[in-house]
Amino acid sequence: MRIDELNDSECQEVLSRITLGRLGCCLNGQPYVVPVGFAYEADFIYVFATLGKKIEWMRANPNVCLQVDEAKGKSDWVSVIANGEYQELPEPKFAEERAHARSLLQQRHHWWLNALAERRIQMRDQDIKPVFFRIQVQSMTGLRGVSEGE
Repeated sequence: MRIDELNDSECQEVLSRITLGRLGCCLNGQPYVVPVGFAYEADFIYVFATLGKKIEWMRANPNVCLQVDEAKGKSDWVSVIANGEYQELPEPKFAEERAHARSLLQQRHHWWLNALAERRIQMRDQDIKPVFFRIQVQSMTGLRGVSEGE
């Protein structure tokens, strides 16, 4: 097996195709990584979440990353890390951007499920505070595992 680097357009293709990733944020030197559903378009990654630890941490430190991967076998896989800046999309100031984020996310199956599932255990639906945000991508890197016979 060999490992090849992905170029920017290959990284963008992976982000466009995959819908679940791991969001990394950090506060006071402590990293925090959580799974999130997302939609990628141009230089932005759009996410729907609920108010909680990750949102509080990203508000305090907007430097974040999103890691995605896809494995078809031990030597047939791809992984991309997108680094960027957290940008919350509160209403009414970002109503147009929120609508755009929702339209992209709605193309994904159960786009809201991960964000709401945990909160529904802890509180009533009407008490859940939804948060739309985007990550403005500043850099991307990616790797691909390739069988030597290819």
